[in-house]
Amino acid sequence: MLLSRFTERATELMAALPEEARPTQAAVTAAMRQAVLEAFRSREEYVARMVEVDLLAGAPKQNASSLRKGIRAALLDQGVRCVDSPDGENELFVVVEGEGEAFEVLRPAYMDQATGKLVLSGQLRRLPGTQKGDQAAGEDS
Repeated sequence: MLLSRFTERATELMAALPEEARPTQAAVTAAMRQAVLEAFRSREEYVARMVEVDLLAGAPKQNASSLRKGIRAALLDQGVRCVDSPDGENELFVVVEGEGEAFEVLRPAYMDQATGKLVLSGQLRRLPGTQKGDQAAGEDS
């Protein structure tokens, strides 16, 4: 179904191009083949990472803190930076509740270092007070 919608849309777009600017059928086929191969590679990488996380979570004597460190290391290996504090990077966070001048991190922000894009914005809660809080909710003691 997805492929048929893509094909319909691609046909519409190519029909809108002037005849001399249209790609050949061979070029379209090669581009489609390359896109499918890249999608399979991406899926294989994703599945491999999920397997690593599962193995890490199932390791003997694993506690939440060491599990989190392992996951963070795997994310960093993949080029994803976890930002636990809004200091100097306020644009990566959104305030979701509360009033006051201080902040508590409810959720860290995640940045793709390769593209510079925000994967997931961090969340902050405003707290009464004048200093920024740097304690993340749910951290292990």
